[in-house]
Amino acid sequence: MKKVRLFSLLACIVLSSSAWTYDRVTGLPFASRSEVIAQNAMVATSQPLATQVALDILKQGGNAIDAAIAANAMLGLVEPTGSGIGGDLFAIVWDAESKQLYGLNASGRSPKSLTLEHFELEGLDKVPAFGPLPVSVPGTVDGWFELHAKFGSLPMTSILQPSIEYAKKGFPVSELIAHNMQINAKFLAKFPGFTQTYMPTGTMPEKGEIFKNKALAVTYEKIATGGRDAFYKGDIARSIAAYMKQQDGYLSYDDLASHTSEWVEPVSTNYKGYDVWELPPNGQGIAALQILNILELHDIEEMGFGSQQYIHTFVEAKKLAFEDRAKYYADPAFNQIPVNWLISKKYAKQRSQLIDNTKAAKRYDAGINEGDTIYLTTADKDGNMVSLIQSNYRGMGSGMTPPDLGFVLQDRGELFSLQKGHFNQYEPNKRPFHTIIPAFITRDGKPWVSFGVMGGGAQPQMHAQVIVNLIDFGMNLQEAGDAPRVLHSGSSQPTGKIMQDGGYISLESGFDQLTRRKLIQKGHVLKDKVDAFGGYQAIMRDLKTGVYYGASESRKDGQAAGY
Repeated sequence: MKKVRLFSLLACIVLSSSAWTYDRVTGLPFASRSEVIAQNAMVATSQPLATQVALDILKQGGNAIDAAIAANAMLGLVEPTGSGIGGDLFAIVWDAESKQLYGLNASGRSPKSLTLEHFELEGLDKVPAFGPLPVSVPGTVDGWFELHAKFGSLPMTSILQPSIEYAKKGFPVSELIAHNMQINAKFLAKFPGFTQTYMPTGTMPEKGEIFKNKALAVTYEKIATGGRDAFYKGDIARSIAAYMKQQDGYLSYDDLASHTSEWVEPVSTNYKGYDVWELPPNGQGIAALQILNILELHDIEEMGFGSQQYIHTFVEAKKLAFEDRAKYYADPAFNQIPVNWLISKKYAKQRSQLIDNTKAAKRYDAGINEGDTIYLTTADKDGNMVSLIQSNYRGMGSGMTPPDLGFVLQDRGELFSLQKGHFNQYEPNKRPFHTIIPAFITRDGKPWVSFGVMGGGAQPQMHAQVIVNLIDFGMNLQEAGDAPRVLHSGSSQPTGKIMQDGGYISLESGFDQLTRRKLIQKGHVLKDKVDAFGGYQAIMRDLKTGVYYGASESRKDGQAAGY
């Protein structure tokens, strides 16, 4: 570790020591635990049972791709507040055989029969959060089978069997998930099918209560034996279409039957010798690359972790990137999106010149002219690694719960804009702007870190912060996720909202009062937020020994484990 890097960290510790405990005798004081270290394989998910299921798959001879699918299926059961087969999926896969990265966009499209004019006739200026209108085609199941066809080794019947057994026999609900299920019930219990599926006793399960989802077990069995067509062209598709018609919705059997995923080329920027990889739009991953390109032009290491100057610079870089995010990030099948220019070093240099080191900007213009999620990552003995993220968007989704299927349909369509001419305006058979983004880091063409941070618009911000923590501040994998986070809210949005007041900053515990005071003096507005800073999982591979390091989010119910 460089002397200046160590000094920056120690200075931060001295300044903020009152916010942390010193119970651990190694590592930085904000670290919640040590990294998990294993030689053969590693799994990190947001729920321990899902981690164990994936680890079992690996021990049975499955590879990282099999384990990722198994973990995702299990999370759809045990963490329905952030995942499920009613939602969408994105993944980045490091294939050890070909020694390259592959990207999968398994997001669904809007109903073909729903038009912008319908929203105008209804007098709506935005797509509703719940009910039938925000429902788009769920892409997760097709994503599983695309991943499996290209890279999988075990049969899908074996991969889905653990989740089927847990769904039938039940599992004890973990703490944070039980809390989130109860919150979701306040909004979704009114929709037909929801209480039947998730509240058969009349209330959501409490922490530690055994919960069963036999309907989901049946659905998984049909998928395991009948393949993706069982979901998109069989009884499941017909049940979804019939239910949506009853709810005056627009998602049809034809929408489901015609769905396809897309293999895409991941895009990258080099940050201080490390190649950081994201997927191109319709997701927001390139915002992290834009932020990093701007930060690279500033001496972040010298500023020090937790300093007011670092936080100010980071927030202003985020504001700049999010203006482009609001204007340009959308379905590339409908728009010419200047991705290469947006993530170029030359563009970052132009944009960085707009940052005033003495004060916060109230507004930026685009440069050319809340949700919950699960993230998981897996790695196997052969060196394959998977970075996978999956979501319903708002927690448990739209509330639209077809009877006897065991899952809720997503409300991702809420993120369309209803402004005519906007890149992300609502159109039939179009993929909406997406917040969920997996990430990957390579060095010298070799896989280094597979990671993600769930949490809506927080994700590009936290991706950039994790990378800075690892590279600039020399933190280990667990420390990089446990470190106190900065969240800026109020930027312009792909739904059409424009930032006029500079937004506001939320800081986790661990940043000292002097730093907060200096940020306010620069013109930043500070507001407290709870449960808004994302959920991190990561796997790192030692480039010399091949040993895996795993880290799991201390803010969630998760676990990293290996063997």
